[in-house]
Amino acid sequence: MLKIGHFHELEVLRDTASGLYLGIPQPEGEEDPEMDVLLPGKFIPEGTQIGDKLRVFLYKDNENRLIATTQTPKAIVNQVAFLTVNQISQYGAFMEWGIEKDLFVPFKEQKGRMQEGESHLIYIYEDLRTERLVGSASLHRFLDNEELDVEEGDEVDIIVWDDTDLGVNVVINHQYKGLVYDNEIFTPLYIGDELKGYIKKIREDNKIDVRLQKVGHRTIEPNSQKILEKIKEGDGFLALNDRSNPEEIYAQLGMSKKNFKKAVGLLYKQRIIKLDNKGISLSE
Repeated sequence: MLKIGHFHELEVLRDTASGLYLGIPQPEGEEDPEMDVLLPGKFIPEGTQIGDKLRVFLYKDNENRLIATTQTPKAIVNQVAFLTVNQISQYGAFMEWGIEKDLFVPFKEQKGRMQEGESHLIYIYEDLRTERLVGSASLHRFLDNEELDVEEGDEVDIIVWDDTDLGVNVVINHQYKGLVYDNEIFTPLYIGDELKGYIKKIREDNKIDVRLQKVGHRTIEPNSQKILEKIKEGDGFLALNDRSNPEEIYAQLGMSKKNFKKAVGLLYKQRIIKLDNKGISLSE
């Protein structure tokens, strides 16, 4: 069955003035027009022939017709993406998401009235009433930790969601809510950033703690962590280096110069910090 919001590999069945019709070949002598989908001419790769197979994304157009495109959306159905508002109408916002047809986000699915040019984290889903793809900024409605298929130690895909008093909320594998604690964040994070994370702990209520470093790899030993925390307190900069005198290092960090140089060396090898003759700053 052809489903909107997904990629399908379909065969080129026939050519028309509007474009190519794609579908799943039927037994000889049988036809099923409902299983055909139009690939408009502007999306046809050069040199495409009848019988070729194309990987296409399916959506509904404004007339509720099933349309194929060779363009790649920033996310598919039941996924999250950081999208920018292209246009505001009397019904809601239209977001740019990588294909010709913008993604509609009704006013009821916005946490606050969106404005053109703004970017928001959006969950993409199929509206069963209209049978079209729409978006929602109310991620809490769609992310559910009740049943988990991840375990402690697993590598996962995460998207930065928003800031909290404890750290940063993240979306895990487009399905779950997670938290990265502030004292384990050593580089700047911004809403919409996509990166790898690791399941640190799953609590009894299924809340998930996430770390950005794999256990046993790139872990931060205590002196290095103390230096990073001091850098963060100084808005990303610490005016110490290997030429600083031991008394100054001890006054600011409570450690010997030998331990300071060792901790700085570890952070530098892991590319977490940058060094210059003025001091230490976080890597971008």
